[in-house]
Amino acid sequence: MRQELVTRQLAAHLPELPPRRVLDIGCGQGTQALALARRGHRVTGLDSSAQLLADFRATLDAEPAEVGDRVRLVHGDAGKIADLFAPSSFDAVLCQGVLMYFPDPDPLLDGIARVVAPGGIVSLLVRNGDALAMRPGLLGDWDSAGRAFDGDSYLNRIGVNARADRLEDLTAALAGRHLPVDRWYGVRVFTDTAASDAPLPDPATLDAILRSEERAGRTDPYRRVAALLHLIAVRH
Repeated sequence: MRQELVTRQLAAHLPELPPRRVLDIGCGQGTQALALARRGHRVTGLDSSAQLLADFRATLDAEPAEVGDRVRLVHGDAGKIADLFAPSSFDAVLCQGVLMYFPDPDPLLDGIARVVAPGGIVSLLVRNGDALAMRPGLLGDWDSAGRAFDGDSYLNRIGVNARADRLEDLTAALAGRHLPVDRWYGVRVFTDTAASDAPLPDPATLDAILRSEERAGRTDPYRRVAALLHLIAVRH
């Protein structure tokens, strides 16, 4: 659900033409990177996990040669992108589901601002710090909901403590780096309490869910209580 919604939201800001130079920070198994490569973009996938990059390579092996030729995989630390890549070397930088694992996000944001070219876009997917009480509250976990009102950390689905970002604070942090937010979306407004191993519904139901999630994700007040925030910033 998350990946499909982000793909749809991002498509409006990264059309197929002209081809762009894209950096996907924390690319993992390559869901977003592969989608962009299939649409003609040249993608560099960066990840600190050798296993995830191996999984991505295996997936690329099954793709047409022209798709695989558009993808470069780099094993490295997201916190060191300023050392790994030249300034202004990418037209788009994706950092989705990564910022929450940095206790201090400033160095990573500095690196992103350095490697994205003027006029380029940055796509950030973060945990919504203004809605941390929503999931435990909807699940009836009142102790966790009470703590979430005043905190900025949470236990994620894989059992790791992570950090959340508030829209106002992150927008200001980006603006201070000449990355004003152009658009922002909510992701998983209605489906955040679904189990990670829940089976996919039938195609008609899935389509109805995605249509509702898409509309809620771009509409106030719904997007403000989404589990995740997807920010699109433009480098000035």
